[in-house]
Amino acid sequence: MSSLFQPYHLKDVVLRNRVVVSPMCQYSSENGFPNDWHLVHLGSRAVGGAGLVIVEATAVAPEGRISPGDSGIYLDDHVEPFARIARFMKQHGAVPGIQIAHAGRKASANKPWEGDDHIVAAPPGWETIAPSAVPFGGNLTKTPKEMSVADIKRVRDNFVAAAKRSLAAGFEWLELHFAHGYLAHEFYSPLSNRRTDQYGGSFENRIRFIMETFAAVREVWPARFPLTARLSVTDWVKEGVTVEESIELTKRMKAGGLDLLDVSHGFNTPDISVVPWAPGFMVKESARIRRETGIATGVGWMITEPKQAEEIVRTEQADLVFLARELLRDPYWPYHAAKALGVETASDILPVQYARAVRDR
Repeated sequence: MSSLFQPYHLKDVVLRNRVVVSPMCQYSSENGFPNDWHLVHLGSRAVGGAGLVIVEATAVAPEGRISPGDSGIYLDDHVEPFARIARFMKQHGAVPGIQIAHAGRKASANKPWEGDDHIVAAPPGWETIAPSAVPFGGNLTKTPKEMSVADIKRVRDNFVAAAKRSLAAGFEWLELHFAHGYLAHEFYSPLSNRRTDQYGGSFENRIRFIMETFAAVREVWPARFPLTARLSVTDWVKEGVTVEESIELTKRMKAGGLDLLDVSHGFNTPDISVVPWAPGFMVKESARIRRETGIATGVGWMITEPKQAEEIVRTEQADLVFLARELLRDPYWPYHAAKALGVETASDILPVQYARAVRDR
């Protein structure tokens, strides 16, 4: 019996299998509004059989968008377009999830196919904010404005408002984006946080923004639905975040009500030559965090083969497998994986419009 295709229970939510559509930015919104592209993109992955589909990094404030084309949930008017997508995903068997985020110093950038660099002129660009006035580097050359304590409180409140709107839109799984060099990670990492107040310096101070934001969202997000976080557990350089620090941070978030950690890495420095790219290279860290903290984990990064994903879940190195590029290549990867793993009821994860035709062949 396949472990990958066993249901997964977390809080009052049941995933039909352990395959997750990882949040993937589409850079196809206008003023944050999702559109038909998002309905088809996300809906086709639900139709393809994934257990959980998570909407791309969705900005909690206009200045928190990576690019002008980013998804956002900072207006009440954003709720209904997202609700349409969430309803469709749920109708076709996938739990609807959303990741909320603030891009910090990496905001106000051109779309990847339009340069992937900072937009200097405003408009269409805007002033970026960060823990410290330290630019990211590489193509992202803008020096951000150092956030005041009032700015920090405002952004924390933005996360709370975004969580409430996400609930109103019908999402049943919430992921906080604390990774990939965006605002929360910028506070966490010494590479980007040079503050000397209560939000910088020591480990206790550098995690304060994450802990306060998480606690504030925990108060408004229902206990019956999973509250999760994506965390860059290492910066890959000795001056940055370490796995040991991230284990301690995860323990504290778990004590505060975190339900699952989406284990990720890096992207707080333009130097990616230090990343040990290889199939499933984050699985070891996921297994260690799961073992040492007792929290459920999800893991992605260069997981492409059904047997590879099956082994990760079967050996309890992670509870869920997050797929991104592989699901862009094949929206029906869950169905094809189930067939490859010998799941007799593989066609049952497809909608009835497809399943009968598949079984008849």
